[in-house]
Amino acid sequence: MPSTSLQAAPVSRRPFGQNYAFVVVAVIFLALLASAGLRATPGVLMLPLQQAFGWDVGVISSSAAIGIFLYGLAGPFAAAVMQRFGIRRTVLGALALMSASTGASYFMTAPWQLFLTWGLLSGIGSGAVANVLGATIVNRWFTTNRGLVMGLLTASTATGTLIFMPGLAALVAWGGWKPVVLTVAACCAALIPLVYVLVPERPASVGLRSFGSKHDDHPAPKAEGNPFIAAFSNLARAAQTRAFWFLFATFFICGFTTNGLVGTHLIAFCGDHGIVEVQAASLLALMGFFDLFGTTLSGWLTDRFDPRKLLFFYYGLRGLSLIYLPYSHFSFVSLSVFAVFYGLDWIATVPPTVRIANEAFGDKNAPLVFGWVVAGHQLGAASAAFFAGFMRSAQGNYLEAFMIAGFTGIVAAVLSLMIARRPAQAVLAAA
Repeated sequence: MPSTSLQAAPVSRRPFGQNYAFVVVAVIFLALLASAGLRATPGVLMLPLQQAFGWDVGVISSSAAIGIFLYGLAGPFAAAVMQRFGIRRTVLGALALMSASTGASYFMTAPWQLFLTWGLLSGIGSGAVANVLGATIVNRWFTTNRGLVMGLLTASTATGTLIFMPGLAALVAWGGWKPVVLTVAACCAALIPLVYVLVPERPASVGLRSFGSKHDDHPAPKAEGNPFIAAFSNLARAAQTRAFWFLFATFFICGFTTNGLVGTHLIAFCGDHGIVEVQAASLLALMGFFDLFGTTLSGWLTDRFDPRKLLFFYYGLRGLSLIYLPYSHFSFVSLSVFAVFYGLDWIATVPPTVRIANEAFGDKNAPLVFGWVVAGHQLGAASAAFFAGFMRSAQGNYLEAFMIAGFTGIVAAVLSLMIARRPAQAVLAAA
């Protein structure tokens, strides 16, 4: 009788050899795109939900804030669940939850149902299909070109906005909010078979090497124990370092100045200046178009230059753009200028932040630690979504909200230069 072995049984190699990593990246790109489109949808739904139910903008933006916050808070736990149960199972479960929760919102009639579907459930589901997933895929499937690939995966958020927002806005103009939620649910469901068939757990599990590797990858031992304890344990160790808190603070401001503010409230802000919803959504799509190039370029630059200096430039440009917007007179030319400059670094901050996390905490721990950094991002985004809605309800305009956000971008630029290089590896290794 043959002896048992701890190693997995040989499996068939996938086509394209090491280049199969890009097949995995393509499928994960689509999953991240759908997640980004889901999280951007409340910005399109804000006005039609007011018209359909008479709900106050503060109520709707609060539900969006909950979804945004959970989108980030789920990250570190999702990374731990991926290590314990596998990437494919985690992503399949998340896509199913996203589809079910958004589809169920078709039947909502009360605000608590909005909070449950678009806040709680969709926030948790989309949080498992977010930047932490991209970082995990990059660390497992690539030895070289990590910054570039992370830039491509991060750009999926911009592409999600580019594809979804104008189309969803057109659906709103045609049939109200209900066709929108059904479309998002169907897109999430359509990705489930693709992930099941095309995304293996890691290169070694299908007899491949990670892209750029010169030697066979050793299959990593399966993580044991409670993934929630693992997530909090990594947080406790990372919190002992200054690098973590600088990354957390700058990414908090990143969220405060992007999807929480602009992604949620720009359409309503434009509406205050007489710009119809489809045109305002097209402005977001234009930002997404330029961010597709800006974030990919950021990944390329991250492989070659000091990531701290890149973050200084990105946050500074973003802050100045937000300060400029309220005084732009909302003309076609001025809004186009804003969309270009703001769009170029919408999420260009992600590749440099991931590189700093990898350098500081190591490839194994970085996705978990980065998950907590992303939680800070979404905490900032949730704060901006609520704060801007409160300011709009209290004062009747968005001026102060956008000005404050712009100045926080300048603060983040300064904090980026204060991050030390490679400070935390010894702390985590000793833990």
